Amino acid sequence: MITNLAYALLVIFIVAIAVLGNRLVQQTKLSRDRAAALREAKDHLTQATAKTQELESSLQQSNENLSKALSEVATLSQYRGIVDASAKAAEILANAESERTLAASEAMTALSHARQQAKTMKDDAQSALDCAATQATKIISDAHANAEQIAGEAYKAMNNAALYEKAARAMKNIVDGYGDAYLIPSISLLDDLAEEFGYTEAGEALKNARKVTRSMIRSDTAASCSYVEDNRRTTAIAFVTDAFNGKVDSILSRVRHDNAGTLSQEIRDAFTVVNLNGKAFRDAHITDQYLAARLDELRWAAVAQQLKLEEREEQRRVREQLREEEKARKEFERAIRDAAKEEDMLRKAMAKAQEQVAHANAEQRAAFEQKLAELTAKLLETEERNQRAISMAQQTRRGHVYIISNIGSFGDDVFKIGLTRRLEPLDRVRELGDSSVPFDFDVHAMILSDDAPTLETRLHRHFALAQVNKVNYRKEFFRATIADIRQEIEALGLECKWTMAAEARDYRETLAIERAIKDDPAAREAWLNRQLELDTSVVGLAEEEIE
Repeated sequence: MITNLAYALLVIFIVAIAVLGNRLVQQTKLSRDRAAALREAKDHLTQATAKTQELESSLQQSNENLSKALSEVATLSQYRGIVDASAKAAEILANAESERTLAASEAMTALSHARQQAKTMKDDAQSALDCAATQATKIISDAHANAEQIAGEAYKAMNNAALYEKAARAMKNIVDGYGDAYLIPSISLLDDLAEEFGYTEAGEALKNARKVTRSMIRSDTAASCSYVEDNRRTTAIAFVTDAFNGKVDSILSRVRHDNAGTLSQEIRDAFTVVNLNGKAFRDAHITDQYLAARLDELRWAAVAQQLKLEEREEQRRVREQLREEEKARKEFERAIRDAAKEEDMLRKAMAKAQEQVAHANAEQRAAFEQKLAELTAKLLETEERNQRAISMAQQTRRGHVYIISNIGSFGDDVFKIGLTRRLEPLDRVRELGDSSVPFDFDVHAMILSDDAPTLETRLHRHFALAQVNKVNYRKEFFRATIADIRQEIEALGLECKWTMAAEARDYRETLAIERAIKDDPAAREAWLNRQLELDTSVVGLAEEEIE
């Protein structure tokens, strides 16, 4: 049945196109005849223009003759008493004036005739073109009407196939959800912003986009329909506009920095569904321009959200840096105080040891001298530690660049390259391995540098393509091998102690436990009981601390 209908539609279209072609051929022939007549009229106009130019030249010559005659009259004025000269002058003047008047009259007549002929030919040509366009439009309209009359609803369905297909896809999206099909990288929203746009400018652009949509509603360009009666037309346009804006406003309320692609498709689907429903009201529909304006709102809203997120991230990073510097400062101050206190104690102990050496006998002297030597070595070590703390406190760019990994949390070949100005850099590493990650970090290298920020930045730039998070460049994790990192650091002429293989002790022990409890129910029961006992003891300690 479907095949027969398709075949019938094909035959109908072939007949319609044949009729259309025949009429177009006839119209083309008529247009050619009129074009030939137009060319002939153009030739007549050219000839008339040439005649006009000839008459104007003759008129100019007559004016020159008149000037000569007037000159002759002026010359003969001294002979006014001579009747023959006066008569001759009058005759010359009359002839010249008559010739000039005749030439001017002929020129004006020819010019008027040429202009009238040109206007007539132009009007005829324009009329022929308008008639041809009208007839062509009528032929196409009649062909569609004939095809629709013959094929009925099947022809309408075929013409609306694209609309129905979009509507079906939109409804499927609405029913099944959007998932990840329309996700786009949020960084693409900032491509055209480059460096010149800031958060304030993005917010201003969003305000302008909102003004555009409101202006389109006020100017009745947001929607359209085919009703002729003003009341019905206004009601139909208001209906589809309110329906579309209700859906879009609900969608825009959910905009984030990373969901612009999905929300854009939701808006397009709402546009398709509203326009499909509006066909019942004489094709009441939202215009493409208004859809573009609302999508522009979404775009700038997503940009503003992205910039707001970056601002929060930057503030978080600055706060973290300030906390780190404050911890380093306190650590330096504590180290200096402790070193000074220890140094004072050692000096007092050395003074006491020296006094004992002075009053000791030969047998006791050796023991006191050994004790004095040990105190002297400790004093030198304390003084060195004190000087190092003072030096690091004074040099704000001095610090350690560390290379660490966490196989259990991030997998193999993922390393964090960061810096710390702590006097004890391992304190920073232990902080990174707090409760936010399941396993501790392993240290592969700790590089002391007089300009740690520059060294860290240089390594980050070298491994930029290996960055794990390619959206937030503040995340300092890189997917590379430890051999590649070591090669780059050695190429910079830096030396440090390396640990090539990660210990990952807790992680490896966890894997062993998982294998054991998977295959051995007794081992699983024993491990579970142990965990419950540990949890109970932790709760008890917490309650004691609260009391």
